[in-house]
Amino acid sequence: MKKVELIFVPTPGAGHLAPTVEFVKRLIHHDDRILVTILSIEWHSSGFADAYTESLATLQPDRIQVIQVSRVDPPPLHLWTLAPEAFVYALIQSYIPHVRNAVTNILSMKSTSDSTRVAGLVLDLFCSPMVDVATELGLSSYIYLTSNASFFGLVLYLQALHRQISSEFEYPNPENPSKDLGHLIPGFANPVPSCVLPSFMFNKHGSYTAFVKIAERFKDAKGIVINTFEELETYALSCFVNGQNPPIYPVGPVIHLDSLPHPELDQLQRDRIMKWLDNQPESSVVFLCFGSHGCHGPPQVKEIAFGLEQSGQRFLWSLHMPETPLNDAAGAVHYKNPEEMLPEGFLERIQERGMICRWAPQVDVLGHKAVGGFVSHCGWNSILESLWHGVPIVTWPIYAEQQLNAYMMKEVGLAVELRLDYRGGTSDIVKAEEIEEGVRQVMDAGSEVRKKVKEMAEMARKAVMNGGSSFNSIGRFIEDMLANT
Repeated sequence: MKKVELIFVPTPGAGHLAPTVEFVKRLIHHDDRILVTILSIEWHSSGFADAYTESLATLQPDRIQVIQVSRVDPPPLHLWTLAPEAFVYALIQSYIPHVRNAVTNILSMKSTSDSTRVAGLVLDLFCSPMVDVATELGLSSYIYLTSNASFFGLVLYLQALHRQISSEFEYPNPENPSKDLGHLIPGFANPVPSCVLPSFMFNKHGSYTAFVKIAERFKDAKGIVINTFEELETYALSCFVNGQNPPIYPVGPVIHLDSLPHPELDQLQRDRIMKWLDNQPESSVVFLCFGSHGCHGPPQVKEIAFGLEQSGQRFLWSLHMPETPLNDAAGAVHYKNPEEMLPEGFLERIQERGMICRWAPQVDVLGHKAVGGFVSHCGWNSILESLWHGVPIVTWPIYAEQQLNAYMMKEVGLAVELRLDYRGGTSDIVKAEEIEEGVRQVMDAGSEVRKKVKEMAEMARKAVMNGGSSFNSIGRFIEDMLANT
């Protein structure tokens, strides 16, 4: 039986690398003919990403190999602060020659083998400019979108709109919301308000321009693989089957069912968290976690604390330290641990009703029977993990495309709205009363949202089983990929 090899190029960072590796595992489990090489690129040493990359050594070495691409000097770090998407775009551009060399070396090795041929490149969203590498070397290319189908709709919308208005969007005026007529984005049944569009759409320092260049390359791919499933985004996916786009393959939910390794989460801390959950009643705990980069300043931390206290609910709160020293009215403040940002006497008042930790094993927590709600930043991986375990979400987006994710989840009735348009560092403080109300709603045992999320959890699991919609879509991708080779 002849083997075929796919070469994956994920964007640096565990948030992109993890769903890529999980999809790779699905592929090789689905078809014995498939071999995979992952070209790992990076731009700085991250404890989170490094720990995950090291864990890849446990993969099947006879079917999957990981090649570390030679490191390049990253763009100036100030660009990351001003325009993250422009930074990543520049980084990927600098890696193109090295990826081309790596792929060329793989092809030269395979040329002497009669049993294996390289079928193509599978590129992360931000690596779409590497479509040219595949074309130059006579290979097919595919885009793997670790976000959702609705985001793909935004990619299409951005391309069309940029041909008419080739400049960044303007932030809507909050004092005149009626002037925002919304955007008719493919995949959304209703107009999408400007306030929930990703920040790069408004960025005048290069992020908008960079993302337009990334989006323009989607049309050159042989197919778009998306980490979603038909039952979740039925309407959105139906909008793209029109012969004008590359074939779409919804293969999700692709999630890492074991919590990702993290250097700041040792076994002792994990056991402490899980033991505490073991002692709580079923569906009684609301879990608060805002992603690997999500953190709040002391004023917001205090409001969250008061909101939790007033709600009367049990809670597990993953409270991260800000990455840089915070300033308040009194001047520079350097906190040694998160508890210093809490209101005076808070820990004494809540006692055993709540638990605060720095890092939590998110997947394990969401899968615990004691957890009944999730206050989340609405990163797509987190949304899929919550749906998999049937835990309803309270929306509190912070950065990237999370506002659009939150809006989509609210539109399909699978989330409780706290904020849809919150942006880290620029939005006003979310008050304790809002937080209290959001927590109360998500923990309502009889709510319609909870019922719908439980139903979607069943659909998610069926989708990836033999004969399910995503299982069949992976099979279709494999057959089409083989036909294109």
